[in-house]
Amino acid sequence: MSKSQEHAIQKEVDKRRTFAIISHPDAGKTTLTEKLLLFGGAIRLAGTVKARKASKHATSDWMEIEKQRGISVTSSVMQFDYNGHRINILDTPGHQDFSEDTYRTLTAADSAVMLIDVAKGVEAQTIKLFQVCAKRGIPIFTFINKLDREGQSPFDLMEELENVLGIRSVPMNWPIGMGRELCGVYDRMKNQVELFQGDDHSNIQVQKVDSYEDPVIREMAGEFLHEQLKQDLELLDVAGDQFDYEKVLKGELTPVFFGSAVNNFGVQTFLENFLELAPKPEPRRSTQGMVEPTNEKFSGYVFKIQANMNPAHRDRVAFLRIVSGKFERGMSVRHVRAGKEIKLSQPQQFLAQDRDIVQEAYPGDIIGLFDPGIFRIGDSLSQGGNIVFDELPTFSPEIFSKVTVKNALKHKQYQKGIDQLTEEGTIQVFRTASFDETILGVVGQLQFEVFEHRMKAEYGVDVQLQRMPYQFARWIIDEKIDPSKFRINSVLVKDKKDNYVVLFENEYAMRTAIDKNPTAQFLEMAP
Repeated sequence: MSKSQEHAIQKEVDKRRTFAIISHPDAGKTTLTEKLLLFGGAIRLAGTVKARKASKHATSDWMEIEKQRGISVTSSVMQFDYNGHRINILDTPGHQDFSEDTYRTLTAADSAVMLIDVAKGVEAQTIKLFQVCAKRGIPIFTFINKLDREGQSPFDLMEELENVLGIRSVPMNWPIGMGRELCGVYDRMKNQVELFQGDDHSNIQVQKVDSYEDPVIREMAGEFLHEQLKQDLELLDVAGDQFDYEKVLKGELTPVFFGSAVNNFGVQTFLENFLELAPKPEPRRSTQGMVEPTNEKFSGYVFKIQANMNPAHRDRVAFLRIVSGKFERGMSVRHVRAGKEIKLSQPQQFLAQDRDIVQEAYPGDIIGLFDPGIFRIGDSLSQGGNIVFDELPTFSPEIFSKVTVKNALKHKQYQKGIDQLTEEGTIQVFRTASFDETILGVVGQLQFEVFEHRMKAEYGVDVQLQRMPYQFARWIIDEKIDPSKFRINSVLVKDKKDNYVVLFENEYAMRTAIDKNPTAQFLEMAP
């Protein structure tokens, strides 16, 4: 590759920021996403997320069931430009009942924005998503939202980040008041105050100050709030963590920003700081060592498959994260698992449901490939030999149901639906070794509702789900597996790849089985 080509790819890589937003339901994730898109000029009017029954729905929610319930069920991807950067946002479902789809989406991100409700602090969903990010050691940036409402003290929130998530934090700005008393935020890095103007932040008012002791702040905020700000920041200067960029990049320290997404307050400041600090696309591990983004040979992997994104056409889209090289429409690449060359002719980029045919794309970008049924989650595509990227994990389901078809004549459509939704990662399918019953496993209850809804809407099949008492799935590896050992409070099944899996009703049953089978390995994830 010529120096100029390498330089051109490097320039594109430097511009890109690919991140996921993680949060608990109702922390304001859809609102924050929309405000970011608004800055990029990607949407002209932020959808009124509050009015769930209104005809105007949030831009990032597209599936019928999402419109009905006002939540993000599947992870969508949005791209826009801002200040010379190209930004790819991966939107993850924030609902209590989420799926593996959420976990997998995080593998395509280079960093994460963690959104926290100032009143509720760190919630259950946030903990799960945070752990997936922490495992990968990716940088995490925190936006503490809803500052226009009464909430916990910022110190309590920082303590919670450390105690619950085990991550240290460094506040980049600090609130002056909260709820009704909110006046603004003080930017610790730039010595300036961003003023709070209710719900009109079409142009941001920023006041330069010498330090947090500047009398200008007293005039603006009043004696009491200024005194509180001084005490807080003196304490932070002495006892707080210093900003350390190396620790941020390793995911050991999270920069914290305060704001109110619904009022557009603090969002632009956050975005501009984030773009400066967040990492560009990084090298990825593969069977052939680390793959650098500037490698001339194109490569990427499929991290999500979505069927029927356009109900008018029965289509399937495979979402591909580009790892290296330059993507060009119509190029031929090697489909490594299938061992053959394929042509990528209809690649798309997304702004939620609006899709554009893309002519070229670079590392960090996410593109959608039309899938005639040849892709699976985790598939690698490359121009440079048989590169296989680190396997995407399969997570252990926690909720199980037996599934039957109400109309036996619809068996063919039922089978097609099951196969497609399994490949998408919506559900995991197990078959009992003895009776050939079908058991579905999911990470969150909502996945069953989505499954039923989509089987009926997209495949015309009514299914009946009967909840099973199992809580744990463990893949079992043993020389000789004896089914008779798994009859009490457990059942032996096979997954779609014919691996043996044991489903247990409780921890006691699982521990007993492990004791009784000393030669066996019990794994939380598929081998």
